[in-house]
Amino acid sequence: MIKSVVSGVLAASAFMLLSSSVMAQPEVVAGPAADPECFAPWAADTQFFKFPKKEGPYRIALANGYIANTWRIQMIQTAKAYAAQPEVAAKLKEFKVVSTGEDVPAQISAINNFIDSGYDAIVVNAQNPTAFAPVIKRAKEAGVVLVAFDNILDTKDAINVNVDQKGLGTLWGDWLIKHIPDGGKVLEVRGVAGTSVDTDRHNGIHEAFAASGKNWEVTEVVGKWDDGVAQKAAADAIATSGPFVGITAQGGDTGVVQAMMDAKHPFVPFGGETENGFRKFCAKFSAEGLKCSSAGTGPAQVAVAIKTAIAALEGQVIPQSVKLPLAIVEDPNFKEGTDFFPDQSDNFFVGNSFPTCGINFTAQEIMGQTQENQ
Repeated sequence: MIKSVVSGVLAASAFMLLSSSVMAQPEVVAGPAADPECFAPWAADTQFFKFPKKEGPYRIALANGYIANTWRIQMIQTAKAYAAQPEVAAKLKEFKVVSTGEDVPAQISAINNFIDSGYDAIVVNAQNPTAFAPVIKRAKEAGVVLVAFDNILDTKDAINVNVDQKGLGTLWGDWLIKHIPDGGKVLEVRGVAGTSVDTDRHNGIHEAFAASGKNWEVTEVVGKWDDGVAQKAAADAIATSGPFVGITAQGGDTGVVQAMMDAKHPFVPFGGETENGFRKFCAKFSAEGLKCSSAGTGPAQVAVAIKTAIAALEGQVIPQSVKLPLAIVEDPNFKEGTDFFPDQSDNFFVGNSFPTCGINFTAQEIMGQTQENQ
């Protein structure tokens, strides 16, 4: 009789746990999103989620990987600046930040720890798009809202927030095609190996080249989206494989231009990111041949990811995949005080506003935050 009662209690407990897990998972619903201007679906066939509403305030964590470049540092600072805004802070019981480096298992372990600690939502800049399947499953079963941004996850069981990274690579490739009539030898400075951003941008560049019908010889080096690393990689490539008729770089672009100047390499058309220093160079040396397309997305996309996580916890309808607009400026339209800022650091990434989401940061708000874990 005692055994039967114990078995019944265990069965009832298991049923309750299973039921709460199932209830905590999102329902697939019809669109549009609760805020269609901010939460734009990636494509016409993107699904829409509606999570069960949770009462706030919420515990939200940011699980970042790689941090050894200025974009990631500024992203951490922007996340903290967003969480500190009064209307956001009122919805947060706790905001935790952890950066784990390039070690994929360490990042997965951090996410598992956040799940075990009962966080309501986790936003992640993933080191690898395909390695997270078990932890995605755990988050889903635990009713934890998982939002990936920038370097996203290859899944439909988490929310992805991103710009069209492959389209960005295509834009850079098209810029070089437009300005280099006969094709030729090009330097491509890549990002962090294994990340979805690096792969997508690289594929976009090369598909554009292939479609042009011109002959291209591409020298690839790894710059890790970092000025110092990219400068050295570009300098070595110029010394051993140059000169080049065009350059494209995913980040660390200020360092790449500096390498050209140090080597007395002629200025050539350049498709690059949105660093303030890069744009300063583009404006200054346009007449000497540095014809630039500067495009990307500022680190403020982390704020959109946090906003998305909060909306999901509040039971609002959101797309499974949110598409953000690119920030683009191209020669000869670089305007001081709008597209670049002489009084700000070269390492500052421009384009930190998403007006459709009500997100806009000043440099002072961002740079006033620390980059450390909290």
